[in-house]
Amino acid sequence: MKTKQLYQEVILDHNKKPRNWGHLDAPSHKAEGLNPLCGDHIWVSLNVADSRVAEIAFEGESCAICKASASMMTSKVKGKSVDEAEQLVEEFRGMTTGSLDASGSNHLGHLTVFEGVKDLPSRVKCAVLPWHTLHAALHAETSTSTEGDEDPVPGSGIATSGR
Repeated sequence: MKTKQLYQEVILDHNKKPRNWGHLDAPSHKAEGLNPLCGDHIWVSLNVADSRVAEIAFEGESCAICKASASMMTSKVKGKSVDEAEQLVEEFRGMTTGSLDASGSNHLGHLTVFEGVKDLPSRVKCAVLPWHTLHAALHAETSTSTEGDEDPVPGSGIATSGR
């Protein structure tokens, strides 16, 4: 019960007071992320210098889970190497889809508050969207989605119209 309460408090805090909210004037990397299932639509912009995430920001319209995930993600990856940021992307995705045991060895730290999302398949996409968008930005992709080939929960039975 304590974990659920902490999860709710963290989501509410980061939703009301998102960290690194806004945009960068001249980012070295940027991408747009869309979750057509629920309408989350965000942009992540960052400046990479000497293979490190020197600055990062996000903005857009999204649900509380997506906004909190983006807020915590930007705080966690700022100052990290690109390789460390990519490792966090993979670990976060693994944790929220159930393929990574959050109690084992990982680099997630306070991000493990999102572990319970794995039990809510329709919300996994909300939590993962910022991370997908960061990954896209780091790979010079201008946009990404949580549907089709990029679905973090393939075979979940969650589909959008037209799929």
